[in-house]
Amino acid sequence: MALLNEEKSGIVKKFGRNDLDTGSSEVQIALLTERIKQLTEHFKVHKKDNHGRRGLIDLVNQRRKLLDYTKRKDFQKYASLIAELGIRK
Repeated sequence: MALLNEEKSGIVKKFGRNDLDTGSSEVQIALLTERIKQLTEHFKVHKKDNHGRRGLIDLVNQRRKLLDYTKRKDFQKYASLIAELGIRK
């Protein structure tokens, strides 16, 4: 259920400042978004998985904090990130 190494490396290459950048907020937000998408699909099938749903809520809260930080520090990067990830409609 976790992200595969190929998926992670693809996300890091796309959103990172370089190929080894795994700690920047943009990469973390992109990785969390992919994980949230996977869990959302999981909950469409397993509606009663309440323990897993709590983990999903934690991931969403963590992404929200990182998005707030990015918005405070660099609004242009924030705007391009949410547009590219399709977080806000």
